[in-house]
Amino acid sequence: MSILLEASTRVIVQGVTGREGTFHTEQMQAMGTKVVGGTSPGKGGSTHLGVAVFNTVADAVKATGAEASGIFVPPPFAPDAIMEAAAAGITLIVCITEGIAIQDMIKVKDFLRGYPAARLIGANCPGLITPGAAKIGIIPQNITSRGPVGLVSRSGTLTYEVASALSASGMGQSTIVGIGGDPVLGLTFKDVVELFEQDPATTHLVVIGEIGGSDEEHAAELLARGSRLKTVAFISGRTAPEGKRMGHAGAIISGNRGTAKGKEEAFRKAGVAVAETTDEIVGLLR
Repeated sequence: MSILLEASTRVIVQGVTGREGTFHTEQMQAMGTKVVGGTSPGKGGSTHLGVAVFNTVADAVKATGAEASGIFVPPPFAPDAIMEAAAAGITLIVCITEGIAIQDMIKVKDFLRGYPAARLIGANCPGLITPGAAKIGIIPQNITSRGPVGLVSRSGTLTYEVASALSASGMGQSTIVGIGGDPVLGLTFKDVVELFEQDPATTHLVVIGEIGGSDEEHAAELLARGSRLKTVAFISGRTAPEGKRMGHAGAIISGNRGTAKGKEEAFRKAGVAVAETTDEIVGLLR
């Protein structure tokens, strides 16, 4: 088993005919993801990469029964793409787009309250992958392998690094989820950890956080209540100066809030092993 995404999940790609949409749809298809269609306004009725192209998500859902969507559209149009997917009945929305304005994502989050069945991953994220089954997004399948380790991360680059290290050590993954690094996101660490807790095929968990916000602390509080998962946490950004943005829009610390030290202490208090470097993660997980 896995979380969120299975081999049977019917996926559409919003922005399928664009450069990024085309390239990553091909990669998704290559690993066996069940891509059943795509959208590109004005190009409905055509085919691309062997799948039907629709003008709207509603048309695509009606024709294909799609349950999930990957969004590869420019920042000005991505918020509408997310809301369109939710309104059309898509239950897993993965928005890869980087650079969406914070005020636009606040509107999206408010809109999604009216569609509780819709789960959003991202924006500004690498997406998710269930090794050997399916992926939506940009995580390379060749660095992953099937196994019992769940992985959730804010950083795309560290997602790749840790997944590769896990695979090289023979520790396969159940599902890898990159939630993204923006201040306003869909699923949080806590949300994803809860899903892994419910998945019997996941026995171990890696949480890769970074400075800024309190999302990691909320996940630590959940784990502190009691968890069956053997968990290792890593927090990047230890040397970041206070108040300075570091890479991700969400990676801003203020006073004692959002610091690497504070997050690490929260995980240790919850009984979670904390790696000081990414090189330590595999050893601690064992």
